[in-house]
This record gives sequence, structure tokens and C-alpha cells, in this order.
Amino acid sequence: MEMNQQNLEALAGYLQQTLSPEPGVRKPAERFLESVEGHANYPLLLLHLLESDSIQLSIRFAAAITFKNFVRRNWRVLDEHDDNINETDRSTVRRLIVGLMLTTPEKVQLQLSEAIGFIGREDFPAKWPELLSELVEKFSSVDFHVINGVLKTAHSLFRRYRHEMKSDALWKEIKFVLERFAAPLTDLLLRMMALVHQHSTDPAALKVLFSSLTLISKIFYSLNYQDLPEYFEDNMQTWMDSFYTLLTANNKLLQTDDEDDAGPLELIKSQICDNIAMYAQKYDEEFQPHLPQFVTAVWELLVTTGPQAKYDLLVSNAIQFLASVAERAHYKQLFENEETLQGICEKVIVPNMHFRDSDEEVFEDDPEEYIRRDIEGSDIDTRRRAACDLVRALCRHFEAPVTAIFSTYVTSLLTEYSKNPSTNWQSKDAAIYLVTSLATRTKTQRHGTTEASELVDIGEFYANHIKPHLESPQVNELPILKADSVKYVLTFRGLLPRDVLAAAVPCLTNLVAARAVVVHSYAASCLERLFTLKKLGGGPPFSAAEIQPVTEALLTNLFSALTLRGSEENEYIMKAIMRTLVVLGESALPYMPIILQQLTAKLTMVAKNPSKPHFNHYLFESLCCTIRATCRKDAAAVVSFEEALFPIFQGILTEDVVEFMPYVFQILSLLLEVRPAPIPEPYMQLYPHLLTPALWERQSNIPPLVRLLQAYICKGADSVAASDKIMPLLGVFQKLVASKNNDHEGFYVLSSLVEHLSMYWPYVYAREAFHYDMLICRAQMGPHLKSVFIILFQRLQSSKTTKYVKSMCWVLLGL
Repeated sequence: MEMNQQNLEALAGYLQQTLSPEPGVRKPAERFLESVEGHANYPLLLLHLLESDSIQLSIRFAAAITFKNFVRRNWRVLDEHDDNINETDRSTVRRLIVGLMLTTPEKVQLQLSEAIGFIGREDFPAKWPELLSELVEKFSSVDFHVINGVLKTAHSLFRRYRHEMKSDALWKEIKFVLERFAAPLTDLLLRMMALVHQHSTDPAALKVLFSSLTLISKIFYSLNYQDLPEYFEDNMQTWMDSFYTLLTANNKLLQTDDEDDAGPLELIKSQICDNIAMYAQKYDEEFQPHLPQFVTAVWELLVTTGPQAKYDLLVSNAIQFLASVAERAHYKQLFENEETLQGICEKVIVPNMHFRDSDEEVFEDDPEEYIRRDIEGSDIDTRRRAACDLVRALCRHFEAPVTAIFSTYVTSLLTEYSKNPSTNWQSKDAAIYLVTSLATRTKTQRHGTTEASELVDIGEFYANHIKPHLESPQVNELPILKADSVKYVLTFRGLLPRDVLAAAVPCLTNLVAARAVVVHSYAASCLERLFTLKKLGGGPPFSAAEIQPVTEALLTNLFSALTLRGSEENEYIMKAIMRTLVVLGESALPYMPIILQQLTAKLTMVAKNPSKPHFNHYLFESLCCTIRATCRKDAAAVVSFEEALFPIFQGILTEDVVEFMPYVFQILSLLLEVRPAPIPEPYMQLYPHLLTPALWERQSNIPPLVRLLQAYICKGADSVAASDKIMPLLGVFQKLVASKNNDHEGFYVLSSLVEHLSMYWPYVYAREAFHYDMLICRAQMGPHLKSVFIILFQRLQSSKTTKYVKSMCWVLLGL
């Protein structure tokens, strides 16, 4: 692509089309942009577009996102993949991007900062040693848009140090960074602190300054995460004094009226709590002189901070700091006083475990986020999770007194609830949460809790306080307590007796019909986990016969839940449907017509705009379950599945719905495998299209396509051979074998060809001379044998791996 005005205008037009809500306009534009990614000057055209003030901001923003995604996909050159960016374009991008990033609007600047991070991950410092010097030079600027752009870029560049595995290369890179960046960053910190004091009455200036200080604190965290650098150890007093000043700052000009979104003061304090928690946990000896002042400051912060949602991250990080201190043995004297423990429980832990109005809003208005936090383990930044972590840290050294304190609180909360259940339900919610969170000592993904503390008797608590909510015929009454009760069963399913769990199945089936998304999602998830539990209460897992009495109600409620608002693509419901079909097996045959109708209707809907990957996966798995169960009993029934699914599959393949194509190939292979030979004409019409090179460029397509080709060869060897399709098949084999990642898939294709289009037929023997005379029986593969061996041995010579050698030996033994 030449660098000219015509190409710039054309590219701008395609970028504008990618913003269209109409798939017919958007998808062709996206495909065109993907097709030109390998052209020279493509990234430079994007950069020229996003720097032009004459272009609409929306198009410049689209260009920035497209450039970032292009860099993320193509800057790293993987083995066996072509390099889509020539070296001239790479060097030009590195030369232009920093200056461009500093002069663009903030939305565009953020995208370019992330792009620099992706480039730096591959090229810094070996191919881009001047990057740091270029960034540090901008610290002297008086334009805070420039300074914040540099800090965002540095944060994007250094953030990976938090999760990289330790290695010599990583240490060298961090050393390179520290030598050039640590001192200027410290100088910038001191300059910012002086400006904060100077502009203490200017809210606009303070907001910008605190934004810069937050970025500086994040960079500090990244640079100190792997190990304590000598520079920061020598200058710890400077940094900790500044952190303490910011942590105790209370400038009313920075306080916001918004109760949901954190302001600049909350953000900087949250990050400082993160930083000092890291130091307390990783570098406690060096940090010890500074610890007492921070413990006092954090304690005062926690007891004076309100329950508003905007403080959630701050409170969570502050409690995590206390937890980091409490779990260290040589700090336990700070907490061993009984009054101190009582105060922490009363003023910090219990208040942050109560269900707030903002939590209720999330429960009702954003159930996916509520579930993600509550049962998916993504609650790391919530108050409740932090409070639980603090309790566990305290229990490492003071389990008996802490358990006694919380046993009293649980009893008190349940008593409060019993006085007026309709209005005091929050008290019982807190009690159940305390039990489900704090009674767990050890747990596994499959069995839930495997060992409980002495906080309560698990079975007795279930019978007295959980079972009534599950058995209540009013499935929409007190939905939060219903969800808590289901979560209790989900948590302690490995400890509750089998008869208790069996009796809970009908109750959970009824709760799947609840209107609240969280309730029916929890009920479905709990049923799915119960059906996969290997040793249910010490016995075997649930059988089809055991759930037969509720089968019709269960299937009805599950499919009905998919029609409720907010659950049209509920992954927990669909996963429960899949698991139910697995357990029922052939027992589900009477319900198969309606099941197939419901699944195909849902597939037709989601194929228009795939948006929920997990839901889509379980949907296709459910279809596979219905096909296996039905065709195992009656192979002729495959025709009904083909009639129902082929029109949908044709639309998916025609529209190039990338997300669904691997699933379509997988189900087509299953249909071919279960149907008797020969292969019908509709399949043979599709066959040539399966060998199109473009399909094999997508890694996700390769395993299901290979399996589908194997099914064609197995069920229609004569048809494949008669229609002269061997050469294209060998072309697929050659492409796959050339790749270290996919060579085993190539051997799958070759082994099927060897098995079903045999080159030789073993003919045995003279009785006394035990040998084989190899006689050519069929000639389909014979003429290609030489080419096959050339391909195999060329790859063996050029790039031998253990996996390849084993696969090759296995196939050669079958020749």
C-alpha cells in the first residue's frame, strides 16, 4: 500500500464502516482490514490517520484501536508464522509512535500507550534502547498532558513485571530500566509533591497532579514487584514519607459527590495501600521501621471511611494491607490483645460484610457482575473478600478467639433476623456469608469445601437455617436469601450427606424457575456441580434413575429460564442443560424432539451475533449430547438432526461466523461418524470447500477440520478416491506436518489415508518361513507414496522434535 492521499481516504472509509451497527456493513470492512494487514505501509497509514486533526475523532479513535490490535496480533513473530510487518515499517513505527502518542487526544493516547507496551514487550530494550531516554526527556515538560502520556506508557511497559517468571533476561531488563528510570521517577515524585503543596487551593490542578501521582505509584509497584531494588531501598525514606503524606491527606477540594465512582483521592490512597501491602509481605525486614505509622494510618482510614461504593477499592486494599501484616508471625504481637481482636472484628470485618444498598442494586441490575464476584472467585477487590482474607490471616495465629468472636456474631445476626424476617433479612444474609466464607478450611474446585472449621455445625446449620428457604414454595420471595441458601449447598456439597443433597435436587429444580437472574443461575450452577460430584456424600454420583422423577420439571424450568429477561444467553443455565443431558443419556429420548427444537431455536438466535463464548460452547456441547444419545439408540435418527441443523450451518458458513465455524465442523464430523455409509450428496458438495486454504489459516479450525476429514475418509473412502481428492488431502497433510504446533494433526490425516486407502495388503506366508509378501492391492495411494516420504523426511531433517519422531514411527508401523 502506497503512502498517498487516496489510500488514506480509502482506509478512513473502511474504518468508519467498522463503526456501523449493521453487520452487513461492518463485517466486510473488518475482513478487508484483516486482509491488508500484511501489506507494506499499512501501520504507517494508520498512524498518519490518527494524527490528522482534519479526520473525525471517532475515525481517529477507530484507527488507534485498529493499530493497537494490529500490533498485538502481529508484532510478535511466532515460529512457523509469516512476519506481517517488514523491518522498515517496524523501525518507522518505533521512531514515530512516542512523539505521536504525546500529541494526540487522551482517548487516542491511551490506545497508543498500550500499543507501545506491546511493542516494548518484544523489542525493548534490545531493539529499542532509546525508548527510555525518549520518555525521560519529557519529564521536564510543563505540559501535564505530555507527562501523563509518558507515565501511562511507562506503566503499560513495566506492568508485565508483576507477572513475569523470574529469569536472567528479566533481571537484566529491570536493571537496565532502574539505571535509567528510577532516579528521574523519584525526582518527578518530589516535584509533584511540591506542586501539590503549591496548588493546594486549586481543585483543577490538584486533580491533574493526583492523576500523575497515581501513575507514579503504579510504576513504583511494578518496578518493586520482582525484588527490592537497591535504589529504592536506599531511597525508601523519600518514597514512604510521600506515601504517608498522601495516605493521610484529606483535601476537601478533591472529595466528590459521586457515590459510585472513586475520585482522585480514593485512587491514590488505594494504590498506596497496594504498595505498602506489597512491602509488608515481601520486604518486611526493610519495611519494618515504617510499618507502625502506616498501620495507624490505615486503621484510622478504615474506621472513618463510609460504606459508599466509591470507597470499595480503597477499603479492600486497606484491609488487604492489614491482612498482609497479620499473617506475618513477627507482627502478631500487634493483634494478640483480645480487645484489639474484638475491635478489628467489630469495626472493620463485620461492617464490611454487611449487604449494602449498592450490593442490592448490583444484584438486581447487573446480575452477571454479582455472580462473577460472588461465586466465580473474581471478588478480589470487594470489601467482603478482603474482610474474609483478614479473618483467615488472623486465624493463622488466633483461630480459637477469632472463631469464638464470630460464633457470637453469627448467633446475634440470626437472632436479629428472627425478630422480623421481612425487614431484617440483611442480618441473615451477613450470617450466612460469614459461615460460607469463614467455615472453610480447605476446598477443591470439584468438591467444594472438604474441611470445615468449628465455627458452626454444617449439617445442623443447613437443617435450621438453609433448608426452609430452599423448600419454600414462594420461589420469588427474599431472593437474596434464596441465593445465599443455594450458595451454601454449593459450597458445602462435599460435606453434606447424600440424602440431604438428593432431597435438595427437587428444591433446586423449583428455584430454576425463579425470576431473579442470580437465583436461577445459582440453582442451575448448583445442580450442575452436584451432577458432576464423583463421591456424593461418600457414595456414587447421581444416576439417571435418581433424577428421573424431576426430569420433566427440570428440563422445562431450564429452557423456560432461557426466555427470562437477562438470561437469554445464561451460561449457567446452558451448562446445567448440558450436564443434565449427559446424566440422563438415553433416558432423555422421550424429550429429544422438544430439546432439539429448543436448542436449534437458540442456535439460530445467537448465530446472528455471537457474544457469550461460554454459553455458545455449552450450547454446541448440548447438541452433541442429543446426537450421541439419540443415534446410539437409532442410527437412522441422524437424518432428523441433519434436517434441523443443516440450514443453520449453511448460514453460519455462508456468513463466515468465525466464532461458530469450529463447532460446525465438529458437529458435522459427529454426524458423519454416527451415520452409516455411504456419504450422502450434501456432504460431498461441502467436501471441496473444506480444503480451501483460507479455512486452514485459522488455528481454531484445524482440529475439527482434521476430524471431519477423517470422518470423510472413514465413511467414504471410495468416494474420496474416485473423485480425485487425494492430492488436496495430501496438500493439507503437507501444510500441517510442516508446523511444529500442528504436525500431529497432519499425522491423523495420513493415518486415516493409510488405514482406509491402503497401499499394501499383507499376504501371509509360507508356513515355515514367517514373513510377509507385500502385494499392492489398491493403487489410490501408491503413486503418492514417494511424495509422502519426501515430506516426512524433509521435516525430520530440518526440524526434528520428540513428538514428530513418535508420530512418524507410529504411522510408518501402519504402512
